[in-house]
Amino acid sequence: MIDTTAKRLKIKKRIRGKVSGTASKPRLTVFRSNKEIYAQIIDDLSGKTLAAASSLKLTEKITKKEESAKVGELIAKKAQDAGINTVVFDRNGYLYHGRVKELADAARKGGLNF
Repeated sequence: MIDTTAKRLKIKKRIRGKVSGTASKPRLTVFRSNKEIYAQIIDDLSGKTLAAASSLKLTEKITKKEESAKVGELIAKKAQDAGINTVVFDRNGYLYHGRVKELADAARKGGLNF
């Protein structure tokens, strides 16, 4: 039996074989731990992070899904400030469900296209 981490890494490897960020269309990647959620916009050609947001700085007591939506709004705002409108979404091996979906929907509402 394959454990969940190994399964996620296998899916992640398959996704990263198909998804790559460029300067004109960078990659929006999501990492979620048990407590926090992180999002980065990355240009893979130059190997640089163009924008990043996480739930570490949020102080109010809200649910994890609401936290994810706030991080999605934050990353969309930071991307707009950096002049980025279109990204490629990298779910990083996680299912497109729950917190990952909330972050993606909030980023779309904030003005990012993917």
